Amino acid sequence: MIIIRNVRSADAEAILRIYAPFVLDSAVSFELELPSVEDMQKRIAHYTEKYPWLVAEENGEVIGYAYASSYRERLAYQYNVETSVYIDQQHQRKGVAKKLYDELFSILKEKGFYQAFAVITMPNEKSEAFHKANNFNSFAVFENVGFKFNQWHNVLWMSRKIGD
Repeated sequence: MIIIRNVRSADAEAILRIYAPFVLDSAVSFELELPSVEDMQKRIAHYTEKYPWLVAEENGEVIGYAYASSYRERLAYQYNVETSVYIDQQHQRKGVAKKLYDELFSILKEKGFYQAFAVITMPNEKSEAFHKANNFNSFAVFENVGFKFNQWHNVLWMSRKIGD
């Protein structure tokens, strides 16, 4: 059974295990180096001051996570968030990401947020299809904005209304 719960600082190591292939083996994340456990713990502490960060746990093991973060820093953007979801490669396509997003968006709506943005490195048909299936709409492609693995990458921006 999959349990969705709030992240804990102690989850940082498991989160890094899930995140590592996205950083080290793909352009999905534009980070060039994997953060340390301490850096991830600092991120968790910083983001959760204002935004939800959830983990999916099965049999006591963290198998995925989703979180919201600031869309932009200026005050007029305060009702919008950027969202991310990462699932352990062995647990993808089993509904874990959907469960995480359903709970994440429920919390975001309750907290009064208006709109969420997803930023997806292209090509990434799985992520694009997942976000479309979760009520996100494409609205822009930023060309050649990330340079990783000796090549330029485009990013697709998608948005989803959260609340009123």
